[in-house]
Amino acid sequence: MELNQSRKIIKLSLLCILAVVMNILLTSFVMNFLKFPLFLDTVFTAAIAFSFGLVPGIIVAVLTWLLPCVYYNSINFFVICSIAEVLLICALKPPIPEIARFTSKEKIMAIYTGIAAKLMLLYILCAVTISVLGGIINFLPHLLQETDVYYFGVEDTFKPALIMNNLPILAVNILSRIPINLVDRFIVIFGGYFIFRGLVKINALADIFEARGKIH
Repeated sequence: MELNQSRKIIKLSLLCILAVVMNILLTSFVMNFLKFPLFLDTVFTAAIAFSFGLVPGIIVAVLTWLLPCVYYNSINFFVICSIAEVLLICALKPPIPEIARFTSKEKIMAIYTGIAAKLMLLYILCAVTISVLGGIINFLPHLLQETDVYYFGVEDTFKPALIMNNLPILAVNILSRIPINLVDRFIVIFGGYFIFRGLVKINALADIFEARGKIH
């Protein structure tokens, strides 16, 4: 029993580390090579949160932000957005559908329609929540880091037009993130969920092979 528990902990730890690495690589690839105005920094955080729950999800979220901060010797409070997303996922994620062989096509369609509806609700809440939190964090002064260097963020693509309309800076920070997060969080939530379903199938296959090995 203890051996099986240790294996599960090791496997989960390795998956969390892999998720952190993939988050960083995907973000760097999208922003530095593809030049898309998207964040895509939590796809694998979402997958871990869907798969294993709150604590592993938060660990991946924190490490994804912590490692670049250590490398660049900086502090970044946007990790709060990632943690908020994990909390929303764990609170609203749809259950794994239980579909038997004799389940009718109509029942299967109803099950998957319900999952899609819950994912859409989760996606919209994440897009709005992260836009608001990100805008507030960007608006607040950097209490622990003083710098005169300006770093271009993907949300700055939409800021000039909003500033020209004489909107308050806080409103500009929030509204400039909404178009990005409407695309970004759709990929994160649905992409993270599909990765989660893939992990479920892989785990099920591994259990089958392990059971067959014990029998033989």
